[in-house]
Amino acid sequence: MKYKLLLVDIDGTLIGKDGSISDKDKEALAKARQSGIEVCLSTGRAAQSCLSIIKQLALDGYHIFFDGALVSSPHRSEEVYVDPLDSGVVRESVEFVHQNDIYLELYSSTRYFIERETWATEIHRQFFNLEPAVVDFTDLWSKERIIKGGLITSSAQDVAQARSFRLRFNHSLCFSEARSPAFPGVEFINVVAPEVSKGKALTALASYLGVSLSEIVAIGDGVNDISLLSIVGLALAMQNAPDEVKAVAHYVTLDVDHSGLAAAIRKFLL
Repeated sequence: MKYKLLLVDIDGTLIGKDGSISDKDKEALAKARQSGIEVCLSTGRAAQSCLSIIKQLALDGYHIFFDGALVSSPHRSEEVYVDPLDSGVVRESVEFVHQNDIYLELYSSTRYFIERETWATEIHRQFFNLEPAVVDFTDLWSKERIIKGGLITSSAQDVAQARSFRLRFNHSLCFSEARSPAFPGVEFINVVAPEVSKGKALTALASYLGVSLSEIVAIGDGVNDISLLSIVGLALAMQNAPDEVKAVAHYVTLDVDHSGLAAAIRKFLL
């Protein structure tokens, strides 16, 4: 079958422990594009943290950001789909974290907001190329369209605080966990609107592009990839993915640090 679209997760799929894209993966993606296959990123990352990757790979199409809350083309400054957080829920979230001294990050389509610098800020700055805007969250909900929130845990206290936040907003927000091979002891918790998923975002993107889901290949390593791996024509999981991700895949390739992406592209697309 001739596939038309390749959807690629970033952390743990395209980027491994050293924070870079392997030459093999770059070459395979370039050959896939030369053969007529559109390459799109699909990530929990903010759009602005993907700009250097998009430039490296010379991608000029549409991508899925914020775990599926935004589908856009930074190259064209064009949004295809967006499902932002409810402003009232953002206000309640800010009140809760202020009362309980919980570290929360907030993101618009182009900006990353924090109230204070922490160890997590430096990870975002150095690894994800995100420079924060330090602001008071109190009335941010009325000034900005917030697309995603973020919790980060590395200690028992962080985990307990994140759990209390999740319990409070379990019915009004959606939570998904992500990890980066570069930070094995850190969990990044994406906080998005209740109906957000990568699968729903992909459905919107496929409709916009006029591509059938059966003509799409997707590859990923995280639990947040399951919703899209479950609906595409060819679902590929990384060897470093957890068992529940591998269970929905048609094929499991090599791990990220052995260029599993390139191996899968060579096997199925070239």
